[in-house]
Amino acid sequence: MREAVLAVLFLVPLLVSCAGAKHLRTEVVTDAGEVAGSYDLILYGARHIDDIETVAVLDAEGDGYEFVPFAPEYDYKVKKGLSAREALEVADAFVSFHRSFRKFQLQRIINEEGAIIGYELRALYMPLVYGITDVVEVNYWLMAGGRVRVKIKLDDRVEQKLSEEGEVFFWGR
Repeated sequence: MREAVLAVLFLVPLLVSCAGAKHLRTEVVTDAGEVAGSYDLILYGARHIDDIETVAVLDAEGDGYEFVPFAPEYDYKVKKGLSAREALEVADAFVSFHRSFRKFQLQRIINEEGAIIGYELRALYMPLVYGITDVVEVNYWLMAGGRVRVKIKLDDRVEQKLSEEGEVFFWGR
């Protein structure tokens, strides 16, 4: 009973906060050369040496959209006004720090009309370590006023595997 009450207390504010929000889609980019312009770079994660819940989001400047992580401010950093090249270099170095890093995946973030409003760079890991290569789930929700809520979490299977192995991956939470 207690778990049910806690679940309701958690889910109701979450559902209300997403009411009216529209889910945005992403597509894998095969040529990083398409990334052009200026970006604010959101660096989420890398809170400790074994943090695999790490993603970089390139928020295109001047397009009327603002990406806002659904997380406490200490879970991410923002670097403003970077060129596409600078943003990709910083993002690559940020997501590739982990010892199990295999390669990165670049994705475009697309609005309702099909226009690109940003990019996401995420780490893909060695599958023998976590059972899968893509260990995070990232969702983008278009809110009122052009705000894009970014929800980042570990894949449930990976989270379960890490908790069974006793790894600490929720520092600061």
